[in-house]
Amino acid sequence: MNVVEEIRKAAYQIDPIYTQRWSPRSFQDKEIPDDVLRSLFEAARWAPSAANVQPWRFVFARTAEDRERFHAFIDESNVVWCQKAPVLVAVISKTDEERFNGANPTHAFDTGAAWGYLALEATRKGLIAHGMGGFDRQKAKEVLGIPENYFVNVIVAIGYQGEIELLDEAYRDREKPSDRKPQESFVFEGLFDEE
Repeated sequence: MNVVEEIRKAAYQIDPIYTQRWSPRSFQDKEIPDDVLRSLFEAARWAPSAANVQPWRFVFARTAEDRERFHAFIDESNVVWCQKAPVLVAVISKTDEERFNGANPTHAFDTGAAWGYLALEATRKGLIAHGMGGFDRQKAKEVLGIPENYFVNVIVAIGYQGEIELLDEAYRDREKPSDRKPQESFVFEGLFDEE
């Protein structure tokens, strides 16, 4: 039994892809073939969205120059480990929609579904995808040329998992999959009942 199976045990029968997906920080120095990378975005393409608006947008960086551009707005504590990732992706959502007469109230929800599809496809392809919220959103918009009516939700580091020894020592203790809260803490029947 590997460390993921020791820590992550589903309470009900589900496909193992859900428990196998987690967010390591250690990356190998290995490029992702273009067809494999594009397959992640293809999976995201098929996510559900309200009124089929598909508000998600992705800007990815795989050249050294483009990754350096991303490092300019990512928090230093994240750059320490994500600088070794061969691909960085900004996950963006369009906040307005003509069909909704203004704001799109589900832009982040729908884009989250697309990110979930991308993350699961990455796991299926033997990759890791680590989403991070530690970055300057306004600076990201400026650096990447993103218009005001778009929101930068997260930055994702994607690549092949590396050995723990490749990580800065400060991050090694955290390089393990996490468990999840039990359903009873977030699923309620009939009425909301969080104590």
